[in-house]
Amino acid sequence: MAGSDPRALARALLDLCRSRKLTIATAESCTGGLVAGALTEIPGSSDVIDRGFVTYSNDAKHAMLGVETATLMTFGAVSKETAIAMAIGALEHAEVDLTVAITGIAGPGGATPGKPVGLVHIAVASRDGRISHREHRFGAIGRSLVRQRSVVEALRMLLELARGPKPAKPSPVSVSRARVARSPRRSAVKRRVAPPLKPKKS
Repeated sequence: MAGSDPRALARALLDLCRSRKLTIATAESCTGGLVAGALTEIPGSSDVIDRGFVTYSNDAKHAMLGVETATLMTFGAVSKETAIAMAIGALEHAEVDLTVAITGIAGPGGATPGKPVGLVHIAVASRDGRISHREHRFGAIGRSLVRQRSVVEALRMLLELARGPKPAKPSPVSVSRARVARSPRRSAVKRRVAPPLKPKKS
C-alpha cells in the first residue's frame, strides 16, 4: 500500500515539493539519517533536499541544532519538547521551507520509566510558522521496525505540511482599488512638474 511504502511516500513528497518550490532539511536521532536516505534515494531529489542533521547525542542536538541544554535536562532527549526544538533548530540552521525531526528509543535497550522501547516523537516545522508534533508508541517490535515505521510516519507528516494552505490570491476588488489609488498619484506627479525656465535677459 502506497500509504506505508517509504519509496512511494518519498516520491510523492518530492513531486509535491518540486511543484510548490519547497525545500526540506531533516534532523534525526534514532533513525540516524534514514529519512534523508529515503528521500535522496529518489533521482532528482537534490532540487528539494538541502541537508540532513544526524544528531544522535545530546551534545550534537545542542551544537548542531541549538537545542537548549535546559530542554534536554528537563524533558529528556526523547520528548515532544526536544523534537519540536530540533525541527525549529533545523529551520534556523538551514535555508529551507520545511523540516522534520525524529527522536526516540528504537531498542532493545534505552527504556526508562514512562519512556518504553518503541516510543518515538516526530515534529515538523514550516518557514511560515506551522509546527506539528506526534507521539508514537510502536512497542518492542524490534529496532529495525521501529526505525522503519518512524521513517514512514515522518514522510507522512512532511506530506501533510507540504500540502498546507496555499497563498491567498488577491481578489479582483483589491486589485482594482490598487489601480484606482495609483492613478491620482500619477496625475499629481504630472502636475508637480515645473515649467521650463525662461532665459534671463542680459
